[in-house]
Amino acid sequence: MATEMDIAAVEQRTVDLLLPLCRMPSVSAEDGAQQETADLVESMLAEAGFVARQLRGDAGPPAVWGELRGASDWTLLLYNHYDVQPADPVELWDSPPFEPSIRDGKLFARGVADNKAQIALRLAAIAAFGREPPVTIRWILEGEEEVASPNFESIVSKHRELFRADGCLWEGGALASDGRPDFGLGVKGVLAVRLDVELLSGDAHSGTAGVVPSAAWRLVEALGTLRDPDGRVTLDGLDEPARSPSDEELQAVDESGPLFEQELRDAYGVEHFVADLHGGELLRRLAFSPSLNIAGFHTGYGGPGVKTVLPAQASAWVDFRLVPEQQSDRVLELLRGHLDRRGFTEIQITPLAKAEPAATPLDDPFVRRCAAVAEAVFGKPPWITPMVGGSLPFIASLQRHVGMPGLSVCDNATYYGCAAHAPNEHIRLADITPAIEYLLALLTELGP
Repeated sequence: MATEMDIAAVEQRTVDLLLPLCRMPSVSAEDGAQQETADLVESMLAEAGFVARQLRGDAGPPAVWGELRGASDWTLLLYNHYDVQPADPVELWDSPPFEPSIRDGKLFARGVADNKAQIALRLAAIAAFGREPPVTIRWILEGEEEVASPNFESIVSKHRELFRADGCLWEGGALASDGRPDFGLGVKGVLAVRLDVELLSGDAHSGTAGVVPSAAWRLVEALGTLRDPDGRVTLDGLDEPARSPSDEELQAVDESGPLFEQELRDAYGVEHFVADLHGGELLRRLAFSPSLNIAGFHTGYGGPGVKTVLPAQASAWVDFRLVPEQQSDRVLELLRGHLDRRGFTEIQITPLAKAEPAATPLDDPFVRRCAAVAEAVFGKPPWITPMVGGSLPFIASLQRHVGMPGLSVCDNATYYGCAAHAPNEHIRLADITPAIEYLLALLTELGP
C-alpha cells in the first residue's frame, strides 16, 4: 500500500495529467478534437507502461484500449470516456471552458468532472504501483459517450477478447456529503428524439393567432399528452414491459433516500420536488420509473424587446429514461403510435440517441468485494443505488458481448454540485485524495 507521501505524489500527478486533458475541446456533439484527444490518451497510457492501441467501430472517432499485465492474472476492466458535453452557453462561464482554472480549491473546465478527472486519477494511482500493479488491468476509453455511444457496440463486437475481464469499474461514483462511499449498480436506458412541426408556409403576424394554426401551441399540446402534472410518463403502453424492482432493491433506495434528497437540494437549490416526493419515495421514482425530459424547445423569436410573430415551425428535444425490459426501439414505436392516435400525425420524430438499461445484481461477489474495501477505508458502508437516473450506453454492450459484473465506485473526484453538463463544471481538489485512497486499497485487495 502506498504511504502518505505516495498519496500526496499521486494527487499531484493527477492534477498534472488532468490539465492537458481538459485543454482538449473533445466535444463529441461537435466533432471537436476527437482524434487529437485519442492520441493524447493513448500516449498517456503508453507512458505508464500500458500496451495501447486505438480501436474503431463502423464510424466515429477511435476508442483507446490498453493493457497492463499485473502480478495476478485476475483482470480488471476500466471504462472511461474522453469526450465531453458542449460548453454552451459560453457566456455563463466565469473562465474559458477549455482553459483549466484553479480557484477557491476547485478546478474548473468542461469535462473535468465528467469524466476527465477520473481518467487522470486512475492513471496516476495505477502508476503508483510501478510497472506491475497487483492485478492485470485493461482499459477502454471511448470518444462518443456524450452522444450515446453509437459505435461502441460495433467496437465491442469486433474485439470481444480485448474486453474479457473478471470485473469492470465504470465511470462515476464518489463520496456522498456525509462521507459515505457512493456506488451505482445500474443505469437507465435512453431514447432521445427531436420533435418537429411545421404548419405554415412562413411566419405570420401574431394578430392572426385567433384563427391561424400555431406550430408552437401544437407542439406544446402534444408534449402535454406525454407526462402528467405529477411527473409520470403517460406514453401509451410504456409500463407494460417494465420490470418491477426486488425487495432488496427497494430497501437499498429507501435507506439512501433522505441523504439523496438533501444532495439534490444542495446541488440544485430545490425547494419542492415533482409531486412533492421525499426520501425513499423520491429515490424510488428516480431509480425505478421511466422519465421524460424536455431538454430544449425552439420556436419563434427570442431576442430583445418584442416581435409580434406567430411561428410557422417549432421543435423540441426530449429524452426518455427507461427502466429494465423497456427497449428504446419499442419506445420509439410507442411514441409514434401515441401521437398518431391523438391526431398529431404532422409531428415528425427524428431519433437522436438510443441506449438500453443494464444493471449488476446487488448480491454479486464483485460488488461485495468493492463494498468491503470501501467500508474498511472510510469506516462506513457504501450507499448503493441499484439504478441511477442517468445512462451509460456501453454497459449493455459489454454485458451482451462479454458478460461481466460491473459498477461505479468511489474512485472519482466529483460530487452532486460539480455542474457536470452545465457552465462552470468543476471538481473540488480535496476530493482527489479519498478517491485515490480507495482505488489503491481496492487494487491491493484484488491482487494476490
